[in-house]
Amino acid sequence: MQTFNLDGNEFIELHNLLKITGLVGSGGMAKNLIADGQVLVDDQQELRKRCKIRVGQIVEFAGEQIQVAE
Repeated sequence: MQTFNLDGNEFIELHNLLKITGLVGSGGMAKNLIADGQVLVDDQQELRKRCKIRVGQIVEFAGEQIQVAE
């Protein structure tokens, strides 16, 4: 599991998180994968590309997990 720090921000949008952490090659690819139902947030399928991911949440894609921290 990798950790992503929000560095004082309130949230990060889901598609940006996938791109910034390197799990996908581009924001467009992230949006398509989310729309296809391949991304989980806190063990629930998430279909909203701009879902606000906040401290304490866990995002999962392709067997990789991201823990969001402050």
